Amino acid sequence: MLNARYEVAKFTGREEDLAQLHQWRDSRPRLAARWLYGPGGQGKTRLAAEFAARSADQGWAVITATHGPGSAHPPPGSQDLRLRHARGVLLIVDYADRWPLTHLSWLFSNALLHKPGMPTRILLLARTGDTWPGVRATLANHEASTSTHQLAPLPSDGSDGSDGSDGSDGSDGSDGSDQRAEMYDAARSSFAALYGIADHSDIPPPASLDHEDFGLTLAVHMAALVAVDARATGSRPPSDMAGLTVYLLDREHLYWARLHGAGTHELNPAERTYRTSPQVMNQVVFAAALTGAVPAPTGAAVLRDLGLELDAPQILADHGVCYPPANPTIPAVLEPLYPDRLAEDFLALTLPGHTADYPAAPWAPATAETVLTAEAVQTAEAAHTERTWGPIGNVPTVGEAVPPPYLSRAIPTLTAAAERWPHVGSDYLYPLLKQHPQLAVQAGNAALLALAMQESADTDALEAIETVLPNGPHADLAGGIAAITHRVVGPRIERTDNLWQHAMYRSELAERLYRAGFHERAADMARAGVEIWRQLANDQPFYNAPLLASSLNWYGAYLAELGQREEALETAKEAVALNRRLIDGDYATSHDEQSLADALDNLATRLSEVGTGAEALAAAEESAAIRDRLEAGGVRFYVSQDARAQLNLGARLADQGHTQEALAATEKAVIGFRKSVEVNPAAHTFDLAMALNNYGSHLFKADRLAEALAAAEESVTLWRRLVLKWSLANEQGLAMALFNLGTCEVAAGHQAVAYAATEESAGLYRKLAARNPTAHDERLATVLGRLSTLLQSEERYEEALPITTETVAIRRRLVAADPAAHEAGLAHALFEQGMMLSGCNRELEARFAVEEAIDIRRRLAGADPAAHLPRLAQALYALSLSKYNMHDDMSEVLNTLSESMVIYQRLSAADPETFADTAREVRATFAKLLPEAEGRSRSRRFGRAL
Repeated sequence: MLNARYEVAKFTGREEDLAQLHQWRDSRPRLAARWLYGPGGQGKTRLAAEFAARSADQGWAVITATHGPGSAHPPPGSQDLRLRHARGVLLIVDYADRWPLTHLSWLFSNALLHKPGMPTRILLLARTGDTWPGVRATLANHEASTSTHQLAPLPSDGSDGSDGSDGSDGSDGSDGSDQRAEMYDAARSSFAALYGIADHSDIPPPASLDHEDFGLTLAVHMAALVAVDARATGSRPPSDMAGLTVYLLDREHLYWARLHGAGTHELNPAERTYRTSPQVMNQVVFAAALTGAVPAPTGAAVLRDLGLELDAPQILADHGVCYPPANPTIPAVLEPLYPDRLAEDFLALTLPGHTADYPAAPWAPATAETVLTAEAVQTAEAAHTERTWGPIGNVPTVGEAVPPPYLSRAIPTLTAAAERWPHVGSDYLYPLLKQHPQLAVQAGNAALLALAMQESADTDALEAIETVLPNGPHADLAGGIAAITHRVVGPRIERTDNLWQHAMYRSELAERLYRAGFHERAADMARAGVEIWRQLANDQPFYNAPLLASSLNWYGAYLAELGQREEALETAKEAVALNRRLIDGDYATSHDEQSLADALDNLATRLSEVGTGAEALAAAEESAAIRDRLEAGGVRFYVSQDARAQLNLGARLADQGHTQEALAATEKAVIGFRKSVEVNPAAHTFDLAMALNNYGSHLFKADRLAEALAAAEESVTLWRRLVLKWSLANEQGLAMALFNLGTCEVAAGHQAVAYAATEESAGLYRKLAARNPTAHDERLATVLGRLSTLLQSEERYEEALPITTETVAIRRRLVAADPAAHEAGLAHALFEQGMMLSGCNRELEARFAVEEAIDIRRRLAGADPAAHLPRLAQALYALSLSKYNMHDDMSEVLNTLSESMVIYQRLSAADPETFADTAREVRATFAKLLPEAEGRSRSRRFGRAL
């Protein structure tokens, strides 16, 4: 009766929340997502169901997405997802905070959510907002509008109903009346009808609804159900929440006993269909509260681990009588006790250690541990995985242990129970995690976050978990890894007097914050660590200088990610200088030379970022020479290390125009990373995607277009996979790869495909620049410039003009910060803007833009003629034609055209292959206009004479 999916109690209240949801649904964005969150029992599921029902009545197609163990699929044809004449699509995702991020990302990419012109809304239900930032970043890849809605406690009479949210889109939780009383009356009426009680008006609440416990919708419904049941059975209802919970659980026990009956009084015991005793059912319901609904083989394996394997089919069938599956068409077993909060309380009360008036079970601790570490389940799941997916990547083979699939439910459920029942954490959950810390990691990101956020969490358990956290990037666990590390390492930093440990802790925490996308916090943490390493290196250089050098390399990477390139460069230079001093010391080793090679690679990247390509190439070549010398001496590097060095060298060679050499180095990198991916795809797919992107670019410059196109397409495919797994870290790579793919598609004559790829790249860079303009504005301007050029080639000037205007605005911001680095880019953007304005017949505005571009190019050409004279000549030629079209004085037209012609003649003499054709065109134009100029001049003299 309390299960939200059956909607026994009539929906009441929450009208303000519903109004907010309707307003969100009917807003303008085509695709929008909202994170609706609040504690268990707050009424999220009922609110979502009511919203879904009203939306369906108004013509919306309503779809629910459930996250299951993988084998419980609806029968083919049972789900009709055709939209027909739907006004829009509403997708509801329950328990969204328990979904792995990669699974949500995959869901968001479903074509059903991306029908052109079809309004689409995604409502995600969760208990907390902890995992929302990562989900929001994933949704940003789909250009979805995002918002949150914190569901407030039910206001009591006289309260203001404030939800304590940021006010951006939350509900005030109140319509000015006492919602608790209204909700109680509605629930009491619904329950009384099922009990056959005609007059229920004199059934009062068992306790005052003003108490803070009744801020939960579930608590009010529980009060109503207990009150009605007590009236029907002649019982006296308890007066507090713990008592209400115990009362309802007692009724469950009575239900099991009645179903089992007394076999000794039956005439034909052999005809019994329900055979499970109440004692066994109690244990099975306890296990089901941990596992949730699972496929039948997994459920049978759970019972085998509990020593109940002989009666497993009978027990599962009897349990299904008590707790039918949510969807009878899907073959799942061990449906848990609902609502979730009642299941959590049932677990807590069944485990010994509380003082409530409820019989704890001596078997409960062992049952909980057995379910969570179930060996039979692990073997069964490994076999299921092999049958379902085959030997792909790192998928386990038959007989190899894999974690139980329900850990992502079990650990958060126990953690939630521990918040209200301390003995669950202190006596069971945390001791178990100290002994088996890998369970928390296997349970997933939501479990790690829940444990890290719980104030009463056992420090020793968290430290045990921290020791088994995976290193390196991890798509689904990045946030949880960072949260656990912060919870554990933060206190270590505060309490340690050992500076060496202090610095090590900061380095570890900085790296994990960086992996989770918290780049600013990572840089702050690393900055403090570097200062400590400096002090330690001064005191004991032999031991600590190498660690200082390593921390400087990491710190430089964090700064570069934030767009602080000059500071990142100085940090990289310091690291190289320090490594040089180390190899010049008396006790230098090959490891010190390897560290110097790594530092030089980082320096090459930093130098390239600030435009000093020749120095960058020198650093990369020195790094390669060191590696070659060490390998000749017998030192062996990891394949991925060699590949990474070759990739860097190739990029620096390409920057300096050495295309063939760059191609050879990058090809080695691609081969190396392919080998690395075969061994560890999770660690090296990123590297291979980057290498393929560069390889395609070098192939394009070498006029090997077909190969370049293939490499670019493969790179985009890999980046898309990486974005699905970990958008925050990989969307920049996808944007870059799409831009390069667009370049290849243009050359191949595929204009429409090129435009689509470039437009998608621009969309990604816009979002990146919105988060960090310093790091991404320049690249965004470059991509927008390409986009406008593609539109210009098809004479789509009206579409191109807003893009060039946006580009000019970005270039002006860049010039304000660093004129020397960005004035040339501004001049080019102004010239392009002038061409689009001219195409839109806005000649006067076009002239102003081109003249400003010429002013900049004159100044730049004075300092560097080779770099800027060609662009100056181009702009002068365009300006002369504009003056002619606007009927300016012909002497002005010819003066401007003459200046352009003189420059082109000089350029053609030095490089006829590049400039001879253009020089001839300009001379021909001058020759064509000269007689007209002379004619106009004679007309003016004749007029004056008259």
